[in-house]
Amino acid sequence: MTAGLRDEDIVEVGAGVHLVHGSDTNWVVVKDGEAATLIDSGYPGDREALLASLAKLDIAPEAVRALLITHAHGDHIGAAEHLRTTYGTDVLMHEEEVPHARREFLHQVTVGKILARAWRPGVLPWAVGAVRSGGLGAVPVAGPRAFPVAGALDLPGGPVPVHTPGHTRGHCAYHLPEHGVLVSGDALVTGHPTSRLAGPQLLPGMFHADRARTLASLAAFEAIQADTLLAGHGPVYRGDVREAVARTREHAGA
Repeated sequence: MTAGLRDEDIVEVGAGVHLVHGSDTNWVVVKDGEAATLIDSGYPGDREALLASLAKLDIAPEAVRALLITHAHGDHIGAAEHLRTTYGTDVLMHEEEVPHARREFLHQVTVGKILARAWRPGVLPWAVGAVRSGGLGAVPVAGPRAFPVAGALDLPGGPVPVHTPGHTRGHCAYHLPEHGVLVSGDALVTGHPTSRLAGPQLLPGMFHADRARTLASLAAFEAIQADTLLAGHGPVYRGDVREAVARTREHAGA
């Protein structure tokens, strides 16, 4: 165990593809030789655990070709600015998420909404953990960049951005076609401390900028060929992504 990271927190889901469990939030490492693509970066308090996960996978921080952001909530961009300024890591995201990452505006659950739901099972313990991990603080990225090209990116794993707005305006999932993997971010999760459900689902409504649009964006996943789903929260899901979408809609009452 290093920097709060246990061996079981790093799950290999395919050749060179790893899901890492941080403080209630996941990130994904795609390794190709000595180089890697990193998808999301946990809470600010996960920084040392993130660097430890790279070390465990024999990846130097300087060898991370880019950090791809699903969306700019504090529990997903916690180490982004540190990686950018310390190691020169490109921080890439959908163009509509760039101003969000700069904190020109903030679409994130408010303290008021959390307090109004504090009586619900799991909400208060999750909120305490989020505060301790720095998730409710300001963590702007000074130099975020929009994807340089449309379609597949020239990075380890050949990730293909999939725009899935709703959770935030510029939320983006990433398809890894050669690995049969979909990294769904918070467009679709497989568990969360504030939810009693297990398996594919939407996050509770308070977390979405536009829940109806989040639900509608699930249609983008139905054309994707993938049998492994890596979400921003929850365990690895093995199974056809279309089945995961169907279960999510069922849970959502859609």
